Amino acid sequence: MARLAVIALVGFGVSLTLVALCRFAALRLGYTAQPKEDRWHRRPTALLGGVAIATTVLVVFALLGRPTELPVLLTGAALTFGLGLVDDLVDLKPYAKLVAEIAIASLFVFFGYRLSWVHSLTLDTLFTMVWIVGLTNAFNLLDNMDGLCAGTGLIAGTALLATLVMTEGATPEAMYLTLLLAAMAGFLVYNLFPASIFMGDSGSLFIGLNLAVLTLSAQSASNGTSSVLSIVAAPLMVLLIPIFDTTLVTVSRLVSGRSAAQGGRDHSSHRLVAMGLSERAAVAVLWTLSALGGLLAISLSRFQNDWPSLAAAVFLLAMIIFAVYLAHIRVYTDAEDALVSTGRITPFVVGFMYKRRVAEVVLDACLVTIAYYSAYRLRFEGPEFGVFFRSFLQSLPLVVGIQMLTLVGVGAYRGVWQYFGLMDAVTFVKGVLLGTLTSVFLVVYLYRFENYSRGVFVIYAALLMLLLGGSRASFRLISEFAHRRRHAGQRLIIYGAGDGAAIAVREILSRTAEGYRMLGFIDDDPGMARSRMQGYPVLGDFASLTSLIANGAVDTVVITTHLISVDRLDTLRSLCAEHGVSLARLHFRLDEIVAAG
Repeated sequence: MARLAVIALVGFGVSLTLVALCRFAALRLGYTAQPKEDRWHRRPTALLGGVAIATTVLVVFALLGRPTELPVLLTGAALTFGLGLVDDLVDLKPYAKLVAEIAIASLFVFFGYRLSWVHSLTLDTLFTMVWIVGLTNAFNLLDNMDGLCAGTGLIAGTALLATLVMTEGATPEAMYLTLLLAAMAGFLVYNLFPASIFMGDSGSLFIGLNLAVLTLSAQSASNGTSSVLSIVAAPLMVLLIPIFDTTLVTVSRLVSGRSAAQGGRDHSSHRLVAMGLSERAAVAVLWTLSALGGLLAISLSRFQNDWPSLAAAVFLLAMIIFAVYLAHIRVYTDAEDALVSTGRITPFVVGFMYKRRVAEVVLDACLVTIAYYSAYRLRFEGPEFGVFFRSFLQSLPLVVGIQMLTLVGVGAYRGVWQYFGLMDAVTFVKGVLLGTLTSVFLVVYLYRFENYSRGVFVIYAALLMLLLGGSRASFRLISEFAHRRRHAGQRLIIYGAGDGAAIAVREILSRTAEGYRMLGFIDDDPGMARSRMQGYPVLGDFASLTSLIANGAVDTVVITTHLISVDRLDTLRSLCAEHGVSLARLHFRLDEIVAAG
């Protein structure tokens, strides 16, 4: 471990120096990324950051006297770096890059690098090729916002390094990965928002190829001690965010009639910004998700029991729901919207909404299985679980089938996720209780409840209510999170903290294109002072509102109370007009906001 720490410090220092030199050289030679319509940056930015990353890793590792221990990895990494550098300088055709990447992946497979997911060597060869090529390009696609690719690679690589060290110690692969992490960390110092240098394809392809191949090394090290599930799930968890982003972008573009190879502002990071998050917040969200995936990967490799697997399954389902939410975010331009109206392209959301009920049913079947299995795991521990596992398998099809029928019977699939509320939750509670009781009665009838536990069904019902309610409320939770993280947009105050105000909050904040930022409520009722409504504070009474307007602390005021006097309304109009504050009033027709005056 001490040696790895020294290597990390040396690599970090070398990377810091080389990145600064590459930035200087790129600016002097004119190798800069110019702002384009399909790119995110707004000013010319130096390229060649990938040169510093690759040089740090390859040269320092060679100076350590270890190149003969990883000849295939070094050769493939150098070839990938060269491919990316050529693309940065002369802009290669996508098919030419793909052919070269397939050839490099073939090199690794030829020398024995494998995923080992299936027994068939033919299928495993194909899967390994897809893994290497896919992840190499996934990191290339992920390089779309300041700090995102390098930061995600640093987080994923750290989790991978922990797995390698725990299984084999300070191997040459661990030393090489340590250098790669140090090089990315040094580059990240200059690449955080606002970035002063980009890594380019030479860096992103280099990072993707190395992490993809080093994951295969970790796989081969843990094959003898890990379960089949962890062998498959662990690498997926480590590199979840690149896989997640690439899948979302590819599917959404193909369904929308766009080329998957073309650039665009429709990545997960761009969609988070479109929700109202800042660039830094969007990158931080994806970093956090990457860290959670990395922790789950470490748990899957370290702990040989089913709890990490259950946590990973729940996390994957949550990520699928998150992807569906992001697919709803409008990222197309007005011109592309015109194509939608003529039927020439179809947004991903349309394709999803057409089949969303089927997706809900599949999701709920998975949640029922997870809840029932978790209930058994919580009720029976250690060897006792093995005794009752047969009862679990025997009753699982019965429980899943009955539960799905009762959910349909109570109308659980008539609601809309975006508007999930208390009465929708009550519907799910009815469905879960009815399904649980019916399952118990049938188990008693069929098996006389022998080798079954009433506690299992109580725990199952509670867990399923939480999972079903959480999945439905997730859309609102994500939306609320985005609105509360928004730091830009018109500062909004709602005058009146009653039922109309609750409707106004949902209506106004759903208009993401207009960019409102909710500050809180104003109410003349003294009993509402210092209280909160829908998570937003009541800021005071009418006097507090006039003070906020006079001090320039608000941009828009919406009146929802119908008890305001004519004199007070005239005073408010004059004050808002004097300070350039927009004033609107929500009338009894709650589907529109009519400007006062």
